[in-house]
Amino acid sequence: MKKDLMEILACPVCKGDLVLNIEKEDEKEVISGTLYCSVCNEYYPIEEGIPNMLPPDLRE
Repeated sequence: MKKDLMEILACPVCKGDLVLNIEKEDEKEVISGTLYCSVCNEYYPIEEGIPNMLPPDLRE
């Protein structure tokens, strides 16, 4: 996931701002980590550079 996506990403539940927590990154993008919504208190995982923005009740 490219860091500049943070400018347009919002929580899929409440449309609130997200906070990026990086676990692993390379020079171009975030490889793994989470996106956190403080309004909903929900985390959205980033795995293999892809953010999973499905609402929590729709994830496996």
